[in-house]
Amino acid sequence: MMRFQHISHLFALGLVPVLVVLFIWLLYWRREKIKKLGDEQLIQNQLMGRIPGRATLKFVLYSLALTCIIIGWANLQKAGKTAKVQRRGIDVIVALDVSKSMLATDIQPDRLTRAKQLVARMMDKLQNDRVALIVFAGRAYLQVPLTVDYSAMKMMLQNVTPDMVPTQGTVIGEAVEMAMNSFSQKERKYKSLIIISDGEDHDENAIAKIKEAAETGVVVYTVGVGSPQGSSIYDPATKGVKMDENGNPVISKLNEEALQMMAAAGHGTYSQLRNTEDVADRIAGSIDDMEQKNLGADVYTDYNSYFQYFLLAGFVLLLIEWLIPNTNMKMKTKNA
Repeated sequence: MMRFQHISHLFALGLVPVLVVLFIWLLYWRREKIKKLGDEQLIQNQLMGRIPGRATLKFVLYSLALTCIIIGWANLQKAGKTAKVQRRGIDVIVALDVSKSMLATDIQPDRLTRAKQLVARMMDKLQNDRVALIVFAGRAYLQVPLTVDYSAMKMMLQNVTPDMVPTQGTVIGEAVEMAMNSFSQKERKYKSLIIISDGEDHDENAIAKIKEAAETGVVVYTVGVGSPQGSSIYDPATKGVKMDENGNPVISKLNEEALQMMAAAGHGTYSQLRNTEDVADRIAGSIDDMEQKNLGADVYTDYNSYFQYFLLAGFVLLLIEWLIPNTNMKMKTKNA
């Protein structure tokens, strides 16, 4: 099994076709300039020391070198020895509020960014647990089904914005119901739901849904994002502060009481997001203390890296390109 350790680095290969287009354009531009001076073939022959095709050869070598270096940067790997590793963990679903009130800046840089930072930090602390991501505002959507691929979870997390859910509101109850449908229906434990929200304008059905989830063995943790004093909301449509119908700034406040009640109904704990590291430690520690199930699977324990060969090839090609002269030095000396 082959893989790239840093597959996102391969996007840099997009530079190669761009350089090819620019080089072809440069050749065309040069030819047009020569044509304006007179007979093209005659002028070409009068250019002292010029070697036909030399510039193209050097460009091809440079492009191949760049390609090799980028592939080496992405680090091609081949799976080595495998081992049967017994993994233990639980299923963890993160329900993230992406309503526009999460753009408030009472915590910097804004509520949604800090919430995403928290989720990413929790991913760093979880080890064998399966994770999933639900985003919600006026509707709830499953973005990442339960998986052990934390990198995919983080990649999807980077793209989360309020625009993903056009309907506004805070339907925590619908998010909880979606999480219940995503968990295994055969087990009455090994399940945890983390709700991250400012708790504003939540639906009245949320507490009832969380109690139902708790009865099926789901432990619910809530995280409050924002401050009780509140803050104005940035409106992307107007690129300014959001106003109400009377022309007054809309102030969004953290509803701690509602989130505390949800955590109590779900037999979990509530945390206000002040220090990201502390909250991530607290929740990850609580999840580690929960009873865990066997998730045994064959996993690759060792990968052989081949980046050094591609880097070496790239540097050798660059050296060859550098050693090849641009012009015929003997002809220059003779004419001199």
